[in-house]
Amino acid sequence: IALTLQNSSVFYRRVLSRFPQDISLAFAYGSAVFRQTGGQMGVRNRKNMLDFVFAVDDPVTWHTMNLMENRKHYSFLRYLGPKHISSIQTDYGAAVYFNTLVPAEDRVIKYGVISTDALIEDLLHWKTLYVAGRLHKPVRILLQSEHGKLRAALVRNLKSAVIASFLMLPESFSEEDLFLQIAGLSYSGDFRMVIGEDKSKVSNIVKENMPHFRKLYNSILQECPQVVYKPQQGRLEVDKSPEGQFTQLMALPRSLQQQITRLVERPGKNRDVEEILLQVAQDPDCGSVVQQGISSIVKSSSITQSAKGIATAGLVKTVSYSAKKLQKMWRGWRRRPS
Repeated sequence: IALTLQNSSVFYRRVLSRFPQDISLAFAYGSAVFRQTGGQMGVRNRKNMLDFVFAVDDPVTWHTMNLMENRKHYSFLRYLGPKHISSIQTDYGAAVYFNTLVPAEDRVIKYGVISTDALIEDLLHWKTLYVAGRLHKPVRILLQSEHGKLRAALVRNLKSAVIASFLMLPESFSEEDLFLQIAGLSYSGDFRMVIGEDKSKVSNIVKENMPHFRKLYNSILQECPQVVYKPQQGRLEVDKSPEGQFTQLMALPRSLQQQITRLVERPGKNRDVEEILLQVAQDPDCGSVVQQGISSIVKSSSITQSAKGIATAGLVKTVSYSAKKLQKMWRGWRRRPS
């Protein structure tokens, strides 16, 4: 295992060295990095495409340099130049620009570029939950700058995932229940789960990666006043009183609070957010209102980002990538017990 880890570290360093170095956060994610039930993992399974996200402080400068070094990574949009590429990145979808099916170190990779500011915004407020949702699950951090605001936002995002999940779970539940709920947040409402993604994806991710989830969330659960955490038994108990739920609702990211407000507020009434959340806290369907709020955020960002993906990948790559996703979904469907 140590040798594999060492080899994979060298591999990731080599991949990163192909790109402009002005990166505030780089991470690898997905089934090629962490094992999923029924699949092989890691940089040794050469068939799986490896997924990366790079956060950069200045997208125009970064794309300028990347177009000089890696022009072939881009679709026809390369002819528009770095400024237009950056505005396509920033102004549409989930503020991520993806280059896909890129050959690197005898593998095929996909990488998304997001500005550091847009990433912090998503981590704190769940504006799209696109990258924030990926970071609810274990990822392999390859590089992280000493950016204090980004560091704090990464922790805040994990705390928000825990609080939102508490609201959707019963009073007593297992660690696995919690991690299944957390891992499923960014898939609820994602139209790609209807077509193109392996439907059993969430349980596949959690079942094989319990130690990674524990490591990611252990200190947050130990310190959270809302929950009684018993790591030895792997059980948790959470406060389901209206007061407890109100405290949790008030701690949710701003975009989610706004979505919840939209869902329950009757036209013509003009109450403030606090008043509405107080009403939701007393509602027996509080959990499903939170679920719907998350789904509406994910739904709109997954559709717009995928539409943008057709332009950034180009048509040939889009067809090839979609075919691979459908194949994966078909394999997952066939594995399922009848």
